[in-house]
Amino acid sequence: MKNVKHPMDFYLRMDRMPHIWCTGCGIGLTATAFVAAMEKAKLDTNKVCVVSGIGCTGRFAGYIKLDSFHTTHGRAIPFATGLKLANPELKVVVVSGDGDLISIGGNHFIHAARRNIDMVVICVNNFIYAMTGGQVAPTTPLTAYTTTSPYGNFEPPSNIPQIAESSGAVYVARWTALHIRRLTNSIFEALNKPGFTVVEVISPCAQYYSRINRLGDGLDMMKFYHENSQIKHWEPTDNLYIDYQKEIIVGKFVDRERPTYSESYKKWLGE
Repeated sequence: MKNVKHPMDFYLRMDRMPHIWCTGCGIGLTATAFVAAMEKAKLDTNKVCVVSGIGCTGRFAGYIKLDSFHTTHGRAIPFATGLKLANPELKVVVVSGDGDLISIGGNHFIHAARRNIDMVVICVNNFIYAMTGGQVAPTTPLTAYTTTSPYGNFEPPSNIPQIAESSGAVYVARWTALHIRRLTNSIFEALNKPGFTVVEVISPCAQYYSRINRLGDGLDMMKFYHENSQIKHWEPTDNLYIDYQKEIIVGKFVDRERPTYSESYKKWLGE
């Protein structure tokens, strides 16, 4: 049995295991879905790179056995843009959290979508800044408690699919960490779709978000997802705001065609 390899050994840096993610966290499930999608897509691993930012999800790049880069806070997308422009043959994947991508990195998110840079963005949304102490995030639902909203959050949360679509993304989907097969399929579709593609993953944070709001552990959150997720493909993205402990609409919402940045640039040059 000592010679038996883990089925994901080819894609994971097993020498760095066990990982640092907490019990009940959904980032590990997202990694599983990504690896399964990579295996299904049969991409040349020498031409795939993963970029992540700062935060719990930012550790993702360190566990994937591909060319991977752990960048500074909020700068995963511009770093990935540089990789793609320097070597257009690369399949560039950004995996980071809601705080990193939508708060400090929000401007980069919007303009990469506007330009339709050819990259996959997987945003793990746990409604909180988990690694730095459980502060309120741009996606924290109204009334939810965090360490910096001890009386409940009063700021309206960001609607990631709506931001992505209105900025120009060609593919937008959302699943919870419970929907592992559907999540895998969406990542697979995003990997095969030219242009700026976004997959949002609603994930439990049992150590901060769930605990401070007395929602139980990761398993309790998974049960909540099972009972309160509604699959509504092609739902208008302006209907996808997430209220505190209310229905979560999941599915594929956008799948359209636009020239990528590289295609537009070549056309402009007359090539």
